[in-house]
Amino acid sequence: MNIKENTKYLLNELPIEVQLVAVSKTKSNKEILESYEAGQRVFGENKVQEMTRKHELLPKDIEWHMIGHVQSNKVKYMAPFVTLIHGVDSLKLLKEINKQALKNNRVISCLLQVNIAKESTKFGLSNMECIEALRAAESLENIIVKGLMGMATYTDDLTQIEQEFDGLKQLYDQLAKKHSKFEILSMGMSGDYKIAIAKGSNMIRVGSKIFGERNY
Repeated sequence: MNIKENTKYLLNELPIEVQLVAVSKTKSNKEILESYEAGQRVFGENKVQEMTRKHELLPKDIEWHMIGHVQSNKVKYMAPFVTLIHGVDSLKLLKEINKQALKNNRVISCLLQVNIAKESTKFGLSNMECIEALRAAESLENIIVKGLMGMATYTDDLTQIEQEFDGLKQLYDQLAKKHSKFEILSMGMSGDYKIAIAKGSNMIRVGSKIFGERNY
């Protein structure tokens, strides 16, 4: 199967309420256009400079999502165009996104990244930090926190993955009762997106199932 066929297969397979973010980090503009021609319009990058270069050269109806860890000093480069920032893991970063959104006369949508994995390398807020960040975000007028994002532990233990996704869904449901703008639960990647969808995800981030293994 090629990129175009992979994209069409996923778009047809997914429930209508689940949005596909095609993880295009390290992929060429030509490869992204193959997925685009199959109907995909949402692409996720993990490096701000790479995403900015691609945004300048590729069709303007593409929605660009920042899915990687974000350094505060890089926000200014993507603030003019980014559609959704998935990995907000500190109040400092939220405030910087708000500052740069204001400079660009925009309101930028964000997801709070919750650390659900049992891995020290994963970024993210604790449940309590998440609640505190939401409280602080109420006074920031140029951002909208639309939901949560999380990455499960990289493991073959499906029960552990299910438990981690369950925990994030429970937190999402708890917070959504108080925050009317909540509408996105971003969890699930190429290896576990089917489990994530079964556990309530409505946004998945898929790279290798579309583009093949990543080029480092």
